[in-house]
Amino acid sequence: MFSNWSDLVLTVKKSFGSLAKSNPKMVAAYGALGDAAAENNVLDAKTRELISLAVAITTRCDGCIGAHAEAAIKAGATREEVAAALATAISLNAGAAYIYSLHALEAYDALKK
Repeated sequence: MFSNWSDLVLTVKKSFGSLAKSNPKMVAAYGALGDAAAENNVLDAKTRELISLAVAITTRCDGCIGAHAEAAIKAGATREEVAAALATAISLNAGAAYIYSLHALEAYDALKK
């Protein structure tokens, strides 16, 4: 197993409280981002969590993965739905690697001159 996800999520939740004591305005503003994203109810909670998981793997944030996996379960996401969202993120990451490979070749060619 890569991580003890239950412990990780618990640690993240506790750590948020610790940071909130030091910088309550910043943590409140961070929390307001999620509230604002959900405000218009255009996307349901399950869809938002599937998107959040996909973004979490592209940003390589274990805390985000754990927190949003837990939230996706609570929102009713199935394992198959999670896997489909992750497959989309994988394909996008591959596309980004392809585009940045073109950037690297362009940089090489430009600097070689």
